[in-house]
Amino acid sequence: MTLKLHLFKTRRVQKNTALFLFVFCFFSVLKLQAQLGFCSGNSGDPIFTETFGTGTNFGPSLPTGNTEYTFVSNSGPQDGQYTIANNTFSYGWSLPNDHTPNDSNGKCFIVNADFSQGEFYRRTVNGLCETTTYEFSSWLINILPSSGCGGSGIPVNVSFEIWDGTNTNLLASGDTGNIPGTSTPIWKKYGLVFQTSTGQSSVILKMINNGQGGCGNDLAIDDIEFKSCGDLISVSDSSGNNNSTLCSSQTPIQTTLTANPDFSVYKSHFYQWQESLDGLVWTDIGSETNQSLPISITTSKYYRSKVAEVAVNLNNIQCIALSDVYRIIVNQAPSLPLLECWQTATFNVATCSWDITGTQPVEPTTPCWETATFNNTTCAWEIAGSQPIQPSISCWESVTFNTTTCVWDVTGTQPVQPNTECWETPTFNTATCLWEVTGTQPVEPNTECWETATFNNNTCSWDVTGTQPVQPNTECWETPAFNTATCLWDVTGSQPIQPNTECWETATFNTSTCSWNVTGMRPVQPTATNCWDDYQFNINSCAWENLGTQPGTVYTENLVFCNGASLTLHANTSLTNPMYLWSTGETTEFIIVNTPNVYSVEMTTPTCFFETRIFNVTQAAIPSIDTVTSDGRNIIVTTSNTGDFLYSLDGNIYQSSNTFMNINGGLYTIYVKERNCPDTDTLTYLHFYIPKFFTPNNDGENDTFNLKGIEFYGESQVSVFDRYGKLLKNSRNSSFEWNGTFNNQLLPTGDYWYVIIIDNQKFTGHFTLKR
Repeated sequence: MTLKLHLFKTRRVQKNTALFLFVFCFFSVLKLQAQLGFCSGNSGDPIFTETFGTGTNFGPSLPTGNTEYTFVSNSGPQDGQYTIANNTFSYGWSLPNDHTPNDSNGKCFIVNADFSQGEFYRRTVNGLCETTTYEFSSWLINILPSSGCGGSGIPVNVSFEIWDGTNTNLLASGDTGNIPGTSTPIWKKYGLVFQTSTGQSSVILKMINNGQGGCGNDLAIDDIEFKSCGDLISVSDSSGNNNSTLCSSQTPIQTTLTANPDFSVYKSHFYQWQESLDGLVWTDIGSETNQSLPISITTSKYYRSKVAEVAVNLNNIQCIALSDVYRIIVNQAPSLPLLECWQTATFNVATCSWDITGTQPVEPTTPCWETATFNNTTCAWEIAGSQPIQPSISCWESVTFNTTTCVWDVTGTQPVQPNTECWETPTFNTATCLWEVTGTQPVEPNTECWETATFNNNTCSWDVTGTQPVQPNTECWETPAFNTATCLWDVTGSQPIQPNTECWETATFNTSTCSWNVTGMRPVQPTATNCWDDYQFNINSCAWENLGTQPGTVYTENLVFCNGASLTLHANTSLTNPMYLWSTGETTEFIIVNTPNVYSVEMTTPTCFFETRIFNVTQAAIPSIDTVTSDGRNIIVTTSNTGDFLYSLDGNIYQSSNTFMNINGGLYTIYVKERNCPDTDTLTYLHFYIPKFFTPNNDGENDTFNLKGIEFYGESQVSVFDRYGKLLKNSRNSSFEWNGTFNNQLLPTGDYWYVIIIDNQKFTGHFTLKR
């Protein structure tokens, strides 16, 4: 049977007794405690391995006699219980994974330790070799994080014992010492080294809990293993070499191989030499059972020795140590190779090959028209060939021999005929190898200042263009005259000066008379329409200004009307027999309005007395509830708009504050209304909070831990625990109230923990019971 234990990853508040979780698996060797240790020499293959299996189910349980603890097929072993699984527990334990490499759904052995010291694992291991040193090892992890138990969790402490098969002689023992919890628990390897006695083939492994009872001491186990130990054994020849490479021309060679144990484990040594042609298949060499082996080397071969601490173990592969392999390579000497005339061959015994020396004579450097050919008879280079004859060339050509193409390159071109004017004639001179140009340009004619002479290469004559500048248009006061020096028309004369005018006058120049015409007349003074009018002419603005001001007092009122209602505005005044003029055009003492706006009314008397009244009319806001939230026992209401609002939980009693203090949990209807209007907004709200304490003294105040309103949720579950993790009360999908008792016994003053799940949302924390 193979068992494999894996830690469950769920939360745990506290536990009331020692939770001892222990895991053994393979990992790198870490610090060892007390008498623990590992083989210092050559370890053999494992002869016993316990990995606790794989799968998603619980178990199977250990055979009878393998533990004093009780197996449970669930994820919550209690004190003195264990399970074997690959799930995570609900106690706040942390197991990264099982330890066995490459496991899929690998299991581990999980133990919830009892309060008292006890043996939680025992296993008999058979098939051992007598008088043989063995190494026991196992992997362990403390799965309680350093934050568990409020940061004061009890550390893990385990003893390992190896007894003989009769359970009377203790062969080896050691303990881990205290292993505290860490924020990131890791696997650690622990081991013992022991030796079987003559005739002994089985041992008993025991694991004992040394930890104290209480919160903590949680661990898990994986990968229990037994394997034999032996010396590290090297093999050397008479020259002290660990291997040899020879040439067939040197054989046969005699030497002696010697096995050299380091005495790290064995006190005595028995040998059996073996040989192999390929290093894979080995056969014993007759009666060669001494520490040294004389050999005669003729072909490639491998040698090694089996070594046991007692002779009877030599033929059991699980009871021996194997020496290093001594390898002899014999290379076959090759035949003499074919040589070139310039080469010499010498046989090299060290490399078992022919060394060839000498190089071919260097090919001589030759012109391109010559050819070099190597003569193997004379072992020398022969040269043949002659240079090509130089060709005839023209006066503008040059000839150069090209050693790349091995021909004469002729370069150069006849000088390009120059560009000539229409009156010029070019002729090539072969004596000077140049073009000669003759001819002269026709003489340029005389022109007026506005004319331009341009030589025409097509007609080979001068073209004269240009006209006298046109006389410019002039104003009535200007006179034009042509200037032959500048070739321009000169204009003289200036416009008559504009006369000064009044602000209401406009000056316009008359081109017919060539003089200024002034038009315009002063504005007529307006007729006074009000008793306070006082008109004065302003020469800057060129207008009459009324400097009089209206007498009287201005009054302002701010009024509010409700949605759908109207409001009567009264032109209240102290004037006698006034006349009324509203901004709406009405002339009555009262007007009725139903829209928000700024309204005004002017009140006057024939004796020039005045009053003005302004009304700022706004419509009251219709309240709109935005959100309702719970803050502890308080309920806070926020609206999506602002106004003079009142708030209520029953529609009868209203308050100006949007926060209701110290409200019991439950289902409420929230009311918000405008202070002076009937408009109201409502919202049904479930107020839920978790009390921080309760005092069961029957005074009518906080006598129970009461989660009022939880019964209104679709799904709910409540669990209450004491500080050791014991479940005191549980409820699902119903109201919840707890009076501080368990099994009809009053529980003491202290902190208690809760786990509340509402519509898949989880709340955890603690509250206080005060007596």
